[in-house]
Amino acid sequence: MATAHISAEKGQIAKTVVMPGDPLRAQEFAKNFLTDVVKINEVRGMLGFTGKTKSGKEITVMGHGMGLDSIGIYVYELYEFYDVENIIRFGSCGSYNTNIKVWDVIIAKEAWTSSNYGDGFGAEGIDTLPATQELLEIAKQSSEELDLDHPVHFTKVNSSPWFYKTSNIDNPAEMVSKGIDVVEMEIYALYAIARVLNKKALGILTVSDHIVEEVYTTSMERQTGFIDMFKIIESIIDKI
Repeated sequence: MATAHISAEKGQIAKTVVMPGDPLRAQEFAKNFLTDVVKINEVRGMLGFTGKTKSGKEITVMGHGMGLDSIGIYVYELYEFYDVENIIRFGSCGSYNTNIKVWDVIIAKEAWTSSNYGDGFGAEGIDTLPATQELLEIAKQSSEELDLDHPVHFTKVNSSPWFYKTSNIDNPAEMVSKGIDVVEMEIYALYAIARVLNKKALGILTVSDHIVEEVYTTSMERQTGFIDMFKIIESIIDKI
């Protein structure tokens, strides 16, 4: 059974899916962290792979593209048509908070958005949605058990509908005053769809840029510098 955007047959996709925005990062994740890897999707270049972790757990890794609309397409199809139970988005974010530095890890306990994306999934007028509590607790346990090089922060993220904009409507100090410490572009959509379909969802990010301090990483640094985040993801998968 294929969908409009995924060519996999039912049964080729695991119950747990981890998703970066970049399909090439999904390919690298499969290459470096999984064994017995099978490519399960390449429609529109959105690469997906199913394999096994070091502990033998079957998982799928698949790209989701950029923005609320793009991730929403893939997340909905995975949950609704492939019976996926858990989706973990992983990626990068920008920090508003001077106490949260580049390379720190963010666990998105809530996602806030200024968009009306939730209107399509029964969340009219709801600008903040939570992660699945069970996955949050597992993430907390994992982050406490592991030997990590950087701090882990459980906080609210801004899922912005914009990467570029000409109006500075997201004032960092105002965001921090609301408890919103970092900005990314997708997690709110993941949480909205998981909520309406009664599925489980979590977002894990690494700070790649600091908006206030104007510290930025290179694309190569982002490819190789997210080690703490990957350790946490592996640990969570083993515990699910």
